[in-house]
Amino acid sequence: MNTPFTSVRSRLIALDRANVDTDAILPKQYMTSLSRTGFGQYAFDNWRYADIGYPGKALEEREPIRSFCLHQPTAQGARILLGRENFGCGSSREHAVWALSDLGISVLIAPSFADIFRNNCFKNGMLPIQLSAEQIDALFTTAAQNPWDEWTVDLEACTLTGPDQHIHFQVELERRRRLLLALDDISVTEQKMDQIQTYEQQRRAQEPWLFS
Repeated sequence: MNTPFTSVRSRLIALDRANVDTDAILPKQYMTSLSRTGFGQYAFDNWRYADIGYPGKALEEREPIRSFCLHQPTAQGARILLGRENFGCGSSREHAVWALSDLGISVLIAPSFADIFRNNCFKNGMLPIQLSAEQIDALFTTAAQNPWDEWTVDLEACTLTGPDQHIHFQVELERRRRLLLALDDISVTEQKMDQIQTYEQQRRAQEPWLFS
């Protein structure tokens, strides 16, 4: 069950790689559950650790790659991930979004996203923000020069605001409404129950043999 999307204030995690695919976000050996939780510790596993991981392997036994963005002090507790073009390409696994969410990420910013991955983000209460390549370049530069700066994402106003930048972004109205109200496909259908019941009653009256 999603929760209503409110404004997010956070530092940026700068993942300066293009074409980040879903297998990189969550390697296939960790897709062992449909619970949606517990995957954050395995997110970007092949880039976070030098040794080969597997489900159940203790983190204290792992050899971290200290240069990776998630190991930086500024990444601890951060909720906004900055990426490059074609983020979320590859297979359609929804587990990739679950892993990012479990990691604490609630906003993704990139020049472009794979279509299925982007849809999965919205369905799981995550906001993918698409900006121009020039805006993304500027954000990477700012994140490198001022990594402790905090940014605010306001979905109501569709703005991304930092110490020296105020950026407007676009989100489809219906997707925005669903995030703000924490609506998934089931809850959207439930909002139309009166119409559905009226239709069913009319259909039963017009074609009763279908219901005998």
